[in-house]
Amino acid sequence: MPQHVPNTPVCRDCDGFPVVAITTGTRNRDGSRTTLQIVCRACKGTGTVRRARRQAVTV
Repeated sequence: MPQHVPNTPVCRDCDGFPVVAITTGTRNRDGSRTTLQIVCRACKGTGTVRRARRQAVTV
């Protein structure tokens, strides 16, 4: 049987990859690289966005 997956809207800015690690070029004492973790500002690290509510138009 096929599994049904809920259709969750993906963030347009990060395309569903909300956190990235960037190397600074320096190394720690143990030889590993120093990295910075950057979070998407639009979705605040969730990777998804809320659907916009439909606004009722009144005349």
